[in-house]
Amino acid sequence: MSIEDARKVLAIEEQGLAAVRERIGEECNQVVETILSCPSRLVITGIGKSGIIGQKISATLNSTGTPSFFLHPVEAMHGDLGMVIPSDVVVAISYSGETTELNGLLVSLKKRGTTIIAMTGGCGSTLARASDIVLDIGVPMEACPLGLAPTASTTATLALGDALAVVLLRRKQFQAKDFRENHPGGSLGDRLKVNVSEVMLKGNAVPSVAYGTTVANAVAVLNRENIGAVLIVDSSRKVQGIITDGDVRRAVAEGCELKRVLVEDLMTAGPVTISDSMQAVDALSIMQQHEITILPIVGRDEEMIGILHLHDLLGKGEFRFLV
Repeated sequence: MSIEDARKVLAIEEQGLAAVRERIGEECNQVVETILSCPSRLVITGIGKSGIIGQKISATLNSTGTPSFFLHPVEAMHGDLGMVIPSDVVVAISYSGETTELNGLLVSLKKRGTTIIAMTGGCGSTLARASDIVLDIGVPMEACPLGLAPTASTTATLALGDALAVVLLRRKQFQAKDFRENHPGGSLGDRLKVNVSEVMLKGNAVPSVAYGTTVANAVAVLNRENIGAVLIVDSSRKVQGIITDGDVRRAVAEGCELKRVLVEDLMTAGPVTISDSMQAVDALSIMQQHEITILPIVGRDEEMIGILHLHDLLGKGEFRFLV
């Protein structure tokens, strides 16, 4: 019974997200352009559960390149309103759009001339009418069987906040190195500060085979090391190509006889390589640029010395440092 109830809750929340997704329209572009043109900061405000969601949205915006802060409506009416200046853009969150404390704050905000963006399920509400742009977060129903506790609606609000943050990130061309600068104390920030030599696989842990090897033997190495690729090297240990598990799947689908085909006939020749002195953050940028997850590491003479997987940068499993 509990399992089915849990699944039903998730299904209701999925339906809520789908409803919000389908209604996204030109107002989303208006919000993005308004925020991008804001010369100061984005202010997020809301109370109760909406306020908690607003704090998370603000935190996500800050870490992805959009300066923001959370303003509690009650505290604002008792002095904190001084943090808001006319050039700020305010995102006001209330599912009903009739939250007394929040709507009371709107009067003062409008007097200051700030642009107000509403996130609400009440598109005809007091909040919506007082706002310059309205983002509809209405959901068909709450997951709470009483229809009282915000559940699907808060999930939808949070997801739309994430969507805005990611769209803004892309428009600002915010990169991994920028993220690292905003996370000097975080685990991801720590990972991206180090050199590639500190996180790469090396020695016998590097999946590699020589020219002339059959694809079947390369697949055995690929499966044994289980990082999704095997490097092809020549007699001088220089990297000549790479075969990924995707290459193998496509070859099998096309009827390739793995025991008869040689690796040089299947490999991607001249793969992107980097040196072990490169910073991890720069390696991550190269992966993003080329849309790849694996980088061979080469020495001064282009000889293979290691391999780097995206998981080594982003922390799946144990994060490896040299001791």
